[in-house]
Amino acid sequence: MSEDVEPTAGGRRVTLDQQLVAYWERQAQRFDRLAAQAQWGWIARGYTRKAERSRAKAEVSRLREAGRKNPKHDPSAESTSDAEPSSGSGDAT
Repeated sequence: MSEDVEPTAGGRRVTLDQQLVAYWERQAQRFDRLAAQAQWGWIARGYTRKAERSRAKAEVSRLREAGRKNPKHDPSAESTSDAEPSSGSGDAT
């Protein structure tokens, strides 16, 4: 079985995070267009919130992709590696 993923111009493969960035940016643009065409304000505000959430999801994938290129600044590694056990375990002596 061969992969249908084509390499990018730099010779690197397209990652899932790169695809997610493009997808969420397209979704945000779509929601912006829908918000501009909405006839009622409450519908436009809902589309605007969806566009903001889409941009936030794109930013998460963008940061993950940046972490892949520069592993020292991987945000997912920071959140899990610095976890300390809680002092309230009931082992007081």
